[in-house]
Amino acid sequence: VELAKNPNTPGTLAIAISEAVEDAAKRDDTHYSLGSVLNHVCLHQTVIGQEVKLQMEMVDDYPDVVIGCCGGGSNFAGIALPFIPDKLTGAKVRLLGVEPTACPTLTRGVFTYDYGDVAGFTPLLKMYTLGHDFTPAGIHAGGLRYHGESPLISQLYHDGLLEATAVMQRGVFEAAMLFAQSEGIVPAPESSHAIRAAIDEALKAKEEGVSRAIVFNLSGHGHLDLNAYDNYLSGQLEDVVPTDEEIQASFKTLPTV
Repeated sequence: VELAKNPNTPGTLAIAISEAVEDAAKRDDTHYSLGSVLNHVCLHQTVIGQEVKLQMEMVDDYPDVVIGCCGGGSNFAGIALPFIPDKLTGAKVRLLGVEPTACPTLTRGVFTYDYGDVAGFTPLLKMYTLGHDFTPAGIHAGGLRYHGESPLISQLYHDGLLEATAVMQRGVFEAAMLFAQSEGIVPAPESSHAIRAAIDEALKAKEEGVSRAIVFNLSGHGHLDLNAYDNYLSGQLEDVVPTDEEIQASFKTLPTV
């Protein structure tokens, strides 16, 4: 149905979720479990942040900034949530989620009830959203092209316990190239959003003349994303920023609660 309405759509995670839910509902032997966004997924991922805390203890240090890329939220939640109790009891750690400017859910979305998929099959979720009809541009970080945000991340961001920033696609790949050349690891485009922000934080600390412990989540390799790197190196990659009018149009389809 969605493809019939817009046959040239680059697709979205929201469309994929609708298709998966519809397919599962037609089969007696199939159940569907979302792999991001929902609370049980985010909490399962927190083993990452727990390991980070132990690793920092091993070197007798504690992070000033913890950074993760942010699409549906499970990646960022995984590294950030274990630091929330510390923050609530006085720790000065900053928890920074990094999203693409092409899909700026936290930085330009609204905190309200919305569907997790384009067809409205899921329960309503209280979250930051660009509207379930929002179609992000076809950037290479496909895992971050989601209109909504984890309810847990959304509430903590709304309460001021988390921060968010949005970064341009070309700047992301610039950071990815620097990381690959200096560390010998080709990072995934999604993870490279966190690398971009980590570099920016390091440069800011250098300008201020202070020393900061910066931790970021390198959540995946880019071995299957070499075409994206080729596009960057050949100058074909574009920065994408949706207009206010495009986002406002998507807000008009939000459900009335």
